[in-house]
Amino acid sequence: MMPDTFVSPQVEINEALVTSALLGRGLPSEAEHHLWEAGLSYHLDDIAEHHLREAEAVAPGHAAVLIGLYRFYFYKGRLAEALDVARRCLLKAAHENGLPADWRRVRAEDAEFGRYENILARFLLFSLKGYAYLQMRLGQTEEGRIAVQKLLELDPTDKIGAKVLLGVLDRMGQDDE
Repeated sequence: MMPDTFVSPQVEINEALVTSALLGRGLPSEAEHHLWEAGLSYHLDDIAEHHLREAEAVAPGHAAVLIGLYRFYFYKGRLAEALDVARRCLLKAAHENGLPADWRRVRAEDAEFGRYENILARFLLFSLKGYAYLQMRLGQTEEGRIAVQKLLELDPTDKIGAKVLLGVLDRMGQDDE
C-alpha cells in the first residue's frame, strides 16, 4: 500500500497525446461529441461515464476514447478500472507501433522511444508509466517495479520521469523522518 503522503507524479497520459491528430485520427464525430459531453459532465459521475461508454460503443478501441476512460477512472480514484484501461492502452500502443503485445518483450531498438515527436512510441511509454503507477498504488509493487525498469530500458534518458516512480519504490518500507 502506498503511503497516504505520497503525491502522485504526473502519470496521466500526456495531453498532447489526447489532442494529437495521429491518435485522434478516424474518431467519428458522434464519439467526439460524447467525449466532449463526458468532460462537461465530469462532476456527474453516472452521466460522464455514460457518455464515455457511448463514445466507446461508437469507436471501440480508439485511443482518444481509451484515454478519456483512463483519465476518468484515474481521477475518480477508480484505480482498478483505470488499470484495466491502461492494459488496453498498452495493447493499442503495441499494435499501433508494430510491437509485441506483451510489453515485457518490447526492446529499446523496436521504436524511436527517445524522439519526442514520435507520438505513437510515447503513447506506449505513457501507457506503461500509468500501468506501473497503478500497479504500485494497488499494492502490486513487484509488477510496478518491473514496468518501471522496462520504462528505463526503453527511455534511458528518462524523458517521462520513470525514476520518480523507482525512487518511491526504493523508499517504500523505510521509516519517514
